[in-house]
Amino acid sequence: MDFYRKLGFREIGQVTFGDGSALVMLNLPGDGEVVTLELVHKPALGAVESGNGFSHIAVQVEDLAATVSDLQSNGVPCGPIEHPGPAVCNLRDPDGYRIELVEWPPGHPDEMTSADFRPLTA
Repeated sequence: MDFYRKLGFREIGQVTFGDGSALVMLNLPGDGEVVTLELVHKPALGAVESGNGFSHIAVQVEDLAATVSDLQSNGVPCGPIEHPGPAVCNLRDPDGYRIELVEWPPGHPDEMTSADFRPLTA
């Protein structure tokens, strides 16, 4: 939870079970009461294994440089900022899952739309 709070997520609900399992529902400021990320803790399953084909979580930020600076000052290591289109920076959560922080270029709509995808060529 501490890691995801540093990313800007806030807890909007939690369900705990008698076996020690818990579900924590999170979202980002501006998401209202909509759950945008759910963390599942099930100790009975043992160690978490990443690598099931899941690539990453993308999180939109307003100011990538400032976000990266804040995260690094809070002890969260971040990769370099890249500019392949939108500015992006990758980092890993405590379980090893990749998180991509994205800052859209000036004038881009707040959301990703079909216009952001180019046709794939064979």
